[in-house]
Amino acid sequence: MTRPSSAGYWTGFAIVLGLLVAAPLALPEFWRRFVTEILIWGLLGMSSDILIGYTGMVSFGHSAFFGLGMYGAAAALLTVRPPNLWLAIVYGLVGAGLVAVFVAYFSTRLRDIYFAITTLVFSQIFYVIIFTWTELTGGENGLNFRQPPFSIPGIVSVPFTPVTLHWFVLGVVTLSYLILRRVTQSPYGKVLQAIRENEPRTRAIGYHVERYKIVAVMLSGLFAGLAGVLYAVQNKFAAPDFVFFLISGEVVIFNVMGGAGTLVGPVAGAAFFLLLREGLSRFWTEYYLIPVGIIFTLMVIFVPQGLLGFLKRRLNP
Repeated sequence: MTRPSSAGYWTGFAIVLGLLVAAPLALPEFWRRFVTEILIWGLLGMSSDILIGYTGMVSFGHSAFFGLGMYGAAAALLTVRPPNLWLAIVYGLVGAGLVAVFVAYFSTRLRDIYFAITTLVFSQIFYVIIFTWTELTGGENGLNFRQPPFSIPGIVSVPFTPVTLHWFVLGVVTLSYLILRRVTQSPYGKVLQAIRENEPRTRAIGYHVERYKIVAVMLSGLFAGLAGVLYAVQNKFAAPDFVFFLISGEVVIFNVMGGAGTLVGPVAGAAFFLLLREGLSRFWTEYYLIPVGIIFTLMVIFVPQGLLGFLKRRLNP
């Protein structure tokens, strides 16, 4: 398969970015909000791709990172006056980062299904803590707060509108993609891919595999926490449902549907999954997960490389 030229890649990137910039100006309110949510879930999918696609480690713990990002943002917005967007981001990243360090330390010594189960167990531990620690987390009702304004100290402070919030989320997701793309193309990223392909051989040639995996989990957790902050800011609440392991399962589906090991694939997978769920739930309110499950199964069988891989094969036969 031939790689697309750099000029062609960046041209396509600029076109997609331009369409996303223009989208909130052309779409009605519901779909404007929906596209913003796709970007946030896409960022969560990208964060997990560092583990699933590039390191070969399937994580069911990303709901914990995402949820702790939400609750970190909530803590900042409820305790600091006036509400500060940047402090919410810092609190969310610190919360998700601390959890990621904890999970990484205990789980990265394991491989394959044992790693996946360990991350699942940790996510459920944090879910139970958040669900039961009512005095701090609000329990099953979660926490509600005011949306912070966009502010640059001493320069500007303006409340978000749906359009400006979309642009802010788009800016954060775009910057995150560029950072993660640089990481995956760096020597560090090449080592992660070597671990994915053959961990014993990577260890044998002198790389400290556990250290690379710990950093990968921490990096992945930080960007998942950032997605949680954005979701909390958009929706003005944090709830324990977003720490439950089902969120992690959906993130794995994003990767499988879109194409793992591509960064862009999980974003496409998130868009496809959310559009599919939205469309089917309008006709089968209670049973929409049945056709979603059937479509997912068919994709795993007939399009195992995901949507992005399928398109690449069709465009480069």
